Amino acid sequence: MFSALRCSQCLKIFRPAADNAGSMGSTRTCPSCSSLSDGPNRPVRATADLRGETQDLIRSLKYHNQRRVVAELADRLVRSILADPEKPVYDVVTWAPTSVVRERLRGYDQSQLLAKAVAERLGLRCRRLLYRDRSAPQTGRNRQERLNGPMFRARPLRHPCRVLVIDDVVTTGSTLRAAAHALDLAGASEVCLLAVAATPRDRSTNSRVA
Repeated sequence: MFSALRCSQCLKIFRPAADNAGSMGSTRTCPSCSSLSDGPNRPVRATADLRGETQDLIRSLKYHNQRRVVAELADRLVRSILADPEKPVYDVVTWAPTSVVRERLRGYDQSQLLAKAVAERLGLRCRRLLYRDRSAPQTGRNRQERLNGPMFRARPLRHPCRVLVIDDVVTTGSTLRAAAHALDLAGASEVCLLAVAATPRDRSTNSRVA
């Protein structure tokens, strides 16, 4: 009997191998996603901890429409990139989109604003490559809930390219790694993940800015 499953990662329909069809359990991933998931744990970099002035700047951007702080935060991101001893080279800058609910409430996507500002400073293209599903926003979720982060789709890339993904805050890294996974499937040759701030491990992940 033919059986078809929908991949829990990329949502594509696939036919499981005969020897795996009865043992897939609740984790149903297509061969492409399985091979990528078995790879090394991709690092996520942040320029600072989510404390003090950094936290105040991000809060003012996300909750008080203070878009003027984008320039300061973008400068921090660019300084971090230029200070990287490995001297990374990118072809395009994109961002991890916020949820539709949050974007409608704010009237903008803060990560998109940051990505555009970073791309302008680096002289690179900024393109929307990622599309987020309608899962709940990460804000207010505990750490275990965040580990099952949002799902993304990526626009197919005509040519392999090196992509820099920008976000404002990283807690568990699940959001950015999900974004990178989608870009891998879309044909990116390299994906680097960079956020303005990281939530310290000794803080509650229920912070309003996390």
